[in-house]
Amino acid sequence: MDLKQLEYFVRVAELGSFTRASIALNVAQPALSRQVRLLEVELRQNLLTRNGRGATPTEAGKLLLEHGRGILHQVERAREELGRVRGSLAGRVAIGMPPSVAKVLTVPLSREFRSRMPEASLSISEGLSVSMLESLTSGRLDIALLYNASSSAYTEVTPLLEEDLFLVQKREDKAGKAGKAAKAPKAPGSITLRDVAALPLVIPSRPNAIRMLVETDMANIGCRPNIALEIDGVPAILDLVADGAGNAVLSRNAIATSNTPEAFVLRPIIAPRLRSKLSIAVSSLRPATLTQKAMLALITQTARALLVTR
Repeated sequence: MDLKQLEYFVRVAELGSFTRASIALNVAQPALSRQVRLLEVELRQNLLTRNGRGATPTEAGKLLLEHGRGILHQVERAREELGRVRGSLAGRVAIGMPPSVAKVLTVPLSREFRSRMPEASLSISEGLSVSMLESLTSGRLDIALLYNASSSAYTEVTPLLEEDLFLVQKREDKAGKAGKAAKAPKAPGSITLRDVAALPLVIPSRPNAIRMLVETDMANIGCRPNIALEIDGVPAILDLVADGAGNAVLSRNAIATSNTPEAFVLRPIIAPRLRSKLSIAVSSLRPATLTQKAMLALITQTARALLVTR
């Protein structure tokens, strides 16, 4: 049994599509289909049911998928163990992060990774929690940093840290131009979540983690957000706040890493305090390799040292 054929089959079965698998593997789709078909011929079993919506594993395919994951994992572990004989960890680690976190962690994390694991390779991508969860399940990601996530049958989630969320308003100049957003006080005080609900908000669309947290916590006190605009992406949200379109609810990191943090005023949200939970998620279908475990420890150390949690 050819390991590459096995890897191709596992990825197609997990993603449910030859097209998606060819993209994930960076292999031409005809070549991918041919290799999977050769595996079926060798095993004398139809492993996948092909239809217009994609490909699903047959009963034989489900059995091979279960074994195939274990086989590929053991091969990766063997490579890593051989790397340790040379005195270093090896293999590839793919990590997904929210944009605001990636902006803080990417450079220091990559630097430490290269220093500690020079034989290994690292891939870092940005995305929303929902899409990263899907990538984690399908195997495109090994580790994901997610906001307000919970464990499931497919993922194991470990709390990393909590971040306060703030009401973000446009900072007015000393003259306080007319027609702009309401002038924020020079030393802005805290604001209750109920008062936040009365303000026009520029907020991501569902199922963004912050959007869901705001709606849930507001519902718990009997109110709902006043949505002025739904925009996905922190830079676009801040551009609109700076233009006077409304207010935002974001973490301190999101503002600190923006191009013009001085353009905004942050007000702590209280009664109740609004806190977003950042967690590390891994697939429960694939045991972590030694390199991935080392990366988990490095992420935890780096994130807790650099991300603002006060």
